[in-house]
Amino acid sequence: MKPTLWFLIRLTFKTPMHKLLLIDDEPVIQHAFRKAFHLPEYETHTARTAADGLRMQSEIKPDVIVLDVHLPDADNLAAFDQIKAVDSRVPIILITGHGTTDLAIEAMKRGAFDYLLKPVLYEELKDAIDRACACSRLVATPTIVGDAPAVEDRSDALVGRSPGMQEVYKAIGRVAATDTTVLILGESGTGKELIARAVCQYSKRKNKPFLAINCGAIPENLIESELFGHEKGAFTGADRKRIGKFEQCHGGTLFLDEVGEMPLLAQVKLLRVLQEQQFERVGGDETLRTDVRVIAATNSDLEHLVAAGRFRSDLYFRLNVFTMRLPPLRERGDDIELLADYYLARFARELERPVPALPPDTKVLLRSYRWPGNIRELQSVLKQAFLQLSGSVLVPELFTINHVPKTPAAPPPGQPVAESRPSLDWEAFINERLEAGSSELHADCLNMMERQLFSRILNRTGGNQVRAAEVLGITRGTLRNKLRLLGINVDRSVGMDDEPAD
Repeated sequence: MKPTLWFLIRLTFKTPMHKLLLIDDEPVIQHAFRKAFHLPEYETHTARTAADGLRMQSEIKPDVIVLDVHLPDADNLAAFDQIKAVDSRVPIILITGHGTTDLAIEAMKRGAFDYLLKPVLYEELKDAIDRACACSRLVATPTIVGDAPAVEDRSDALVGRSPGMQEVYKAIGRVAATDTTVLILGESGTGKELIARAVCQYSKRKNKPFLAINCGAIPENLIESELFGHEKGAFTGADRKRIGKFEQCHGGTLFLDEVGEMPLLAQVKLLRVLQEQQFERVGGDETLRTDVRVIAATNSDLEHLVAAGRFRSDLYFRLNVFTMRLPPLRERGDDIELLADYYLARFARELERPVPALPPDTKVLLRSYRWPGNIRELQSVLKQAFLQLSGSVLVPELFTINHVPKTPAAPPPGQPVAESRPSLDWEAFINERLEAGSSELHADCLNMMERQLFSRILNRTGGNQVRAAEVLGITRGTLRNKLRLLGINVDRSVGMDDEPAD
């Protein structure tokens, strides 16, 4: 009897539906899977044999496949190879019993997304499935260059006619067909991942894996394992061998976002991969080869980081072979209205409501605002206004950007950085949220408290993020991630948006 698959909790979801296919001959596992992954977030299908699974794969075109290694009509990696032959891009999560780890690792080398050992806990499988769904969307959703919002519902569009964006489109055309390493520079929220996906989808690797990793969101002690994998026993908690992104992405494209946050030791290994296409897992001595195109992105000044000794100059030169600079939204002129029309049409489809109109005074407001959070902030502001809309016109009063203070100018050298806003009146803030009908008051207060705290500490340290992270007792990567989520902008001065971007 195979070990039982136990699921611990069941949740109600509100996110878009993903198609899942489980291929496993154990009735108990099929029942538990259907019970745990259900509508409205998941459309779940099950098959008991490899033949049925292949037939259903062709019929339903699943976003993710969960596959048992041992099936009545296909053992070891036979079913895996057959599925990959039909569609090499579909993420496959293997579930294996004891004694089959070597097979799972071999499958990872061939392109499996992940593997889990039975008995599988719900949290493990849910995390793997959600990551695989995100990966599937990145691969399957086309990136379209367009001038207007009349694009497909499941498309992410590069919308814009401004001179700056025209240069970006030309750059994509020049570099996409090559295997050249690409460095994408731009402020947070300008769409760097979207550009990376466009480069991939116009390249000869478009039918191969596309994986994205945020180097600033992973703890420094885990980034090497995430990228290069590790051997069992390599460090505390490494209870099994792990296949890293460079092995999973063989033949495809790896997008390294916030590459400026990568620790120095990982930079050394990344440099070797770029130069020689080979590496070792953490704790291992076997040299592995890979064929991966790297696209890196950052909103940091890498030259400044090199001068400060926080980024290797040889890695910078290796990454800086072909550079694209994305213009900030405030410099894109009429593109702001094009983007607003595009996102309002998308939100209207999602919410099943008519597309609202943008009157001239609202367009003036959107054009005059500086958009420190760029496109990400524009999306957030538009959706908030749309949700508050009771009529058919988005009047300026619906937008929170009416009262956003401008980022203060940098003080003279040696002078303390001024506070970006006076201390918050908590009673007034809570009353305002209550009157607005907030159903997330706890989260609202926590977010505001963190924004006040981080802004004050950064002002105290003169914008020095390394020192601020030390005062707060967190890593610099965690601080950078928090600043991005909370809408705090740091230069030599500290500015804070009125509302954080998504």
